[in-house]
Amino acid sequence: MKYQVRERLFSIGEDFWIEDEHGTKAFLVDGKVLRIRETFELKDAGGRVVAVIKHKAVSIRDAMKIEDHRGEVIATVRKKLFTPFRDKYHVELRDGGELEIHGNLIDKDYRIESHGDRIAEISRKWFRLRDSYGVRIADGADTGLLLAVAVCVEHLVAEDA
Repeated sequence: MKYQVRERLFSIGEDFWIEDEHGTKAFLVDGKVLRIRETFELKDAGGRVVAVIKHKAVSIRDAMKIEDHRGEVIATVRKKLFTPFRDKYHVELRDGGELEIHGNLIDKDYRIESHGDRIAEISRKWFRLRDSYGVRIADGADTGLLLAVAVCVEHLVAEDA
């Protein structure tokens, strides 16, 4: 399935919809205000919290935590320490697994892999709108988690720029 994400989504307190490839509102990114750290909730179209994204305020490397609806950390997204040729991020999963994120992050042309298999692809090329990019998620992959990872990468890259 392919989703359309609009850029400039990181104004705290600003809400924003992620649409599916048919233009239907599928997920809401709800920016929370009056919090000590930056927090975003990813909600499905029915308003159910799918993931909570929190920017870790004090860390050697910038990191964002993704929690499930019960508040349990299910993933941590952070930049790798040494990446000589291109930006690389990785995701540490609760179960001990990892996802690799690599490609051109600034131009929104990257992929997310698990054990060498592409499970999501992010690209600006799929939509005519300049301020949008697409997230294509492989069948059977965790849509909520991967959209939350894309939101984290967008935020971390924007902070780095």
